[in-house]
Amino acid sequence: MDYLLRILPPLIDGSGITLGLFFITLLLSLPLGLMLALLRLSRWGVLRLAVSGFVWLMRGTPLMLQLLFVYYALPFVPVIGIRLPDYPSALVAFVLNYGAYFAEIFRAGIQSVARGQYEGAQALGMSYPQTMRRIVMPQVLRNTLPPLANETINLVKDTSLIYVLALNDLLRTARGIVQRDFSIAPFVVAAIFYLLMTLVLTWVFQRMERHYSAHEA
Repeated sequence: MDYLLRILPPLIDGSGITLGLFFITLLLSLPLGLMLALLRLSRWGVLRLAVSGFVWLMRGTPLMLQLLFVYYALPFVPVIGIRLPDYPSALVAFVLNYGAYFAEIFRAGIQSVARGQYEGAQALGMSYPQTMRRIVMPQVLRNTLPPLANETINLVKDTSLIYVLALNDLLRTARGIVQRDFSIAPFVVAAIFYLLMTLVLTWVFQRMERHYSAHEA
């Protein structure tokens, strides 16, 4: 017990970095995904093609490769040539990656809304923004909750990839203590932390699904 009390403070500090990356990524990637989804459904072919290419690139390459590219290769890219610190590099890679995944989820959700509802809203004199806000998006949110929940839980686990950038997140901190003390207890505690995070997220999304189910009924 004394040993656990000694290793908890650094593990809690590491989980703070993990949670910070998780919440900031979620806060930025959700609106980015929605914007990309709308652009992919736009009338302009050039925009659709550009967004489709971006989504294909981000979903078709590993997140770890994207992390390494942003941190190590981005400074050598012509015209851009920007060197970002560790944490901003991780944020950029995570936001772009998850923005692409959320874009596909939102696109499918928008396309699942019957065309007649757009026409009905137009007949009532609603503008396109009003139609999206009052008619389409509530249905999109309800229809996309399960895949959004899955991706959000995956995000919690993927935060461990910032280990490659030498950030002292939960996993890296646990590994450092294991190497120092030759004990697997830090790994067990780290696993419990990850499980608690996913448990809370699962509970939140289940509550949201029940709320929308009751509202639909």
